[in-house]
Amino acid sequence: MKSIGVILKYAAVAVICILALIPFYVLFYLSLNTPSRTLFDGVLLLPDFHFSNYIEAWRVSNIGTAIVNSLIITIGALAVMLGLASAAGYSIARFPHKVNMLIFNVLLVCMMVPAIIITVPLYTLMRSIGGINTLWAMILLLAANGLPLSVFLYTSFIKALPREVEESAIIDGCTYFSAFWRVTFHFLKPITASIVILSGLGIWNNYAQSVFFLQKEQVRTIPLAVSMFFQKYGADWNLMAAAAMIGLAPAVIAFLMFQKYFIKGITAGAVKG
Repeated sequence: MKSIGVILKYAAVAVICILALIPFYVLFYLSLNTPSRTLFDGVLLLPDFHFSNYIEAWRVSNIGTAIVNSLIITIGALAVMLGLASAAGYSIARFPHKVNMLIFNVLLVCMMVPAIIITVPLYTLMRSIGGINTLWAMILLLAANGLPLSVFLYTSFIKALPREVEESAIIDGCTYFSAFWRVTFHFLKPITASIVILSGLGIWNNYAQSVFFLQKEQVRTIPLAVSMFFQKYGADWNLMAAAAMIGLAPAVIAFLMFQKYFIKGITAGAVKG
């Protein structure tokens, strides 16, 4: 009976994985088919390997510029967010006085506010600081969006670390600030990797706010470039699929690089915190 239960568990996992991979396979399949071939022509499991779809999609969609813009925004926003969130999480975890706990609770409340509610006042603010159609403003905006969740995860993770980690450095003459960056921060790699994946994918795929604040073609990100491409080439499924695959590639590569830390960081932050 136990072996049957194990088999059923593995079978259920296999079915879930197959269902999750089907949309990606269809996208990949369409991206490599010739324009004249439909989804049900020929052998369903084998595309035509028409790689010129990718070359044409890259050429006509201006997706290269969009990838550079997305990389600048994502890396910049993550750098700002990780630096501020880790320091804030350390302060709240190690010095839980009233002011820090008030700030922590305010951040938790911010996590419950839908982004669409603040779009109008945020647009007014962005115009007043000259942030429309600029990458630096989107970096600050998206970093601010990810701060509440990042601070929460860092705080939970740091609470699980023994104080002796930085106290030995403080005895040797370090300040709390230098002890954090020189000692404690090295123990935060798992949760940092988890935040990079969670928040990084959200920043990379951000469309709802980018469509308001990045209106010029030269500052468009991947979601905007792909959306504009879909509107222009809506009937050409092969080119659209190729453009979507190009846009997905950097995010998939980043996930594969950080996946070994992802579950470890989320589990440690959720259970021990």
